[in-house]
Amino acid sequence: MSPQAGTCRGPRSIALMVCAALGLAACAGQGASDPQGPEATQGVPPVASAADFDPANFTRPSEVTNPWFPLEPGTRFTWEGHATEGVERVERKVVFTVTDLTKVVNGVRTVVAWDRDFNDGELAEIELAFFAQDDDGNVWHFGQYPEELEGKEIVKTPAWIAGLHGARAGITMQAVPRLGTPSYAEGWGGSDVNWTDRGQVYRLRQETCVPVDCYADVLVIDEFNPDEPDAHQLKYYARGVGGVRVGWRGTREEEREVMVLVSLQHLSPEQMDQVRREALAQEARAYRLSPDVYGTTQPIDQS
Repeated sequence: MSPQAGTCRGPRSIALMVCAALGLAACAGQGASDPQGPEATQGVPPVASAADFDPANFTRPSEVTNPWFPLEPGTRFTWEGHATEGVERVERKVVFTVTDLTKVVNGVRTVVAWDRDFNDGELAEIELAFFAQDDDGNVWHFGQYPEELEGKEIVKTPAWIAGLHGARAGITMQAVPRLGTPSYAEGWGGSDVNWTDRGQVYRLRQETCVPVDCYADVLVIDEFNPDEPDAHQLKYYARGVGGVRVGWRGTREEEREVMVLVSLQHLSPEQMDQVRREALAQEARAYRLSPDVYGTTQPIDQS
């Protein structure tokens, strides 16, 4: 997937030096909302919401080709940045790998993603997450099994899986994001996990530079929790690539996380073998540590 050049034009090294000199935020396209031109309605799917979930509308669900959130097996995204915990600044790194494993969740075959979060260089969380694309092109989030760590000890596993204990699938990325459309549920954690995040299209056609490259066609999604007013996380998605930047807005946003894409890899067969082993080992722990939720699900499919 070839990224498109953005504001910082010219050879990549020159572009990054310009961005560094100006500060990355200067290349982030955070100005006033640009107008969305008239769009042809013919062939454009309707605006989707979580209420539209129907397992029958997933013919090839594990082929996630949405241009804003493509999940090609063997792709590894690495973001780095910082956040605030209390009064302290914490260095953050997130490594998100798309596996070639699948898992049937709530009647739909999902793609398994394996995610690792680091705080100040120490592994803080490992997570299995499940995504699928419907026939209209919307990408859905079907749940996750995280393991929160203190040192090497697993201290918490707040799993939620769509279809179990009241949990419901939500939308990670709409097929055709449009300005002025209502917010949408990104999932519902049910009675086990109070996970009620929502998303809304915030900006279109933005430009941003990050260490990997510069991008000209960037979508910004505003994510928020209705229980936390005026606290927002902004996620930047480059067409054909996926997530490239994380920012924030709001007077009550306490974490103030800022991250940029620093590496975009396509793993070797040997690296993929290792990812499979790690993901399957985590699932084995999940059946033991989360018997009432994860323990009732079908096993990951390796075929």
